[in-house]
Amino acid sequence: MHVTALDDLGRTARLLWRYYEPVHAVTYFHPRSRAAYEAAGLRGYWRGYFAGRAAPLGATDAAPVIAAFFSFAPSMVSRALPAVWRLATPQEALRARLTGAVQALAELTYELPETHLAEAAELLEVAAGAAETGGRVLGAANAALPAGEYPLARLWQAATTLREHRGDGHVAALVAAGLDPVETLAWRVAVDMPAVNLLGRGWTEEQWRGARERLTERGWLTSDGKPTERGHAGFQAVEEATDAAAARPWRALGADRVERLCEVLHPVTRACHKVLPPDNPIGLPPLPE
Repeated sequence: MHVTALDDLGRTARLLWRYYEPVHAVTYFHPRSRAAYEAAGLRGYWRGYFAGRAAPLGATDAAPVIAAFFSFAPSMVSRALPAVWRLATPQEALRARLTGAVQALAELTYELPETHLAEAAELLEVAAGAAETGGRVLGAANAALPAGEYPLARLWQAATTLREHRGDGHVAALVAAGLDPVETLAWRVAVDMPAVNLLGRGWTEEQWRGARERLTERGWLTSDGKPTERGHAGFQAVEEATDAAAARPWRALGADRVERLCEVLHPVTRACHKVLPPDNPIGLPPLPE
């Protein structure tokens, strides 16, 4: 990857997402992360997911998480929260998620020198520190967390802050476009994602059907469920708004350091990609060579 300028910051923001998102995602897909949650009393995938991701917000009830996570059915979130805090406190969940992520990254990057990992962590921290968190609940909550001195912990925490910062901006873009959570999922299934990857988010078949009908009424899907040009253009506008809202960290980092970050992150990201299921709900494209 070669960055010669940052005149197209949206494109740069999308490219960097492809580098840091897999680093964050080990917390969902690596066995060591799952084991760390289970050791904290969070047995079952969704208990660990909701506790670990919501823990930066404190011992919250379901309502803020329904809003911030966006894509899950309220009934599903309400089954997990606040009940999950009886199994592990937010502080215990935070320790479990960081411990599991660091152990996962250590297993995946053991061949890389510590100086290499420390440089990647430092550069990613600079970017995360420049992220504007106003109006971004999950980004702000993660930005406020300490990561310690260990390079892999710092690297994962910075990647997580940037990931949630971008996700908050994406939710804002979806809301501004008039899309509700299940409509957003139905659109992705119609375009480029296997339905099985998204059916586990608690929506009923009736809700899925209603979402498809609303997308058809607004001209985004044909009567047989195919995406229309209008739909593609509408969602492309959402993606461009998401990229633009995620651009400030890369402006602050500058072209030379962005290029260097891609160089040092590439082997880390490539290793993390190995634990991502081929079909996963993140929608990551292949890593640039």
